[in-house]
Amino acid sequence: MAIDVGIIMGSQSDWTTMKEAAAILDDLGITYEAKIVSAHRTPDRLWTYGKTATERGLKVIIAGAGGAAHLPGMMASKTRLPVIGVPVQTKALSGVDSLYSIVQMPKGFPVATMAIGAAGAANAGLMAAGILALADPALAARLQAWRDALSASIPEEPSDD
Repeated sequence: MAIDVGIIMGSQSDWTTMKEAAAILDDLGITYEAKIVSAHRTPDRLWTYGKTATERGLKVIIAGAGGAAHLPGMMASKTRLPVIGVPVQTKALSGVDSLYSIVQMPKGFPVATMAIGAAGAANAGLMAAGILALADPALAARLQAWRDALSASIPEEPSDD
């Protein structure tokens, strides 16, 4: 089975956040792989991952990182595939450092940057699904059903519970 999405993160501790992207992809029946690829600690792994992503059949990469958060940008420099960046919340600056590191990319190496933390990771999964759905009508229908179910789950009036 072909793998459509690569979920990469800088360290094991980032999985707590990034598994939210995986959960969305699971809900929508999208294949993915999850790997630890540190921009600073495993640069050769990063280079290899980025250079082989297209030939391995990946279509989108979701990259989560905290702190200096170079992973999404460095990955964007090594592949033509869309890269979606997820700033992981940090203790030092609550993820603002991660956000700035990911969102401030130079011209020519775009990274679609999501919100800090778990909500951003879930939205990264939805963004990847939206990109893939452009060429997959069945996925487009599943994504629309997912969005419709979310809308239907919101009550019209507040409760006293």
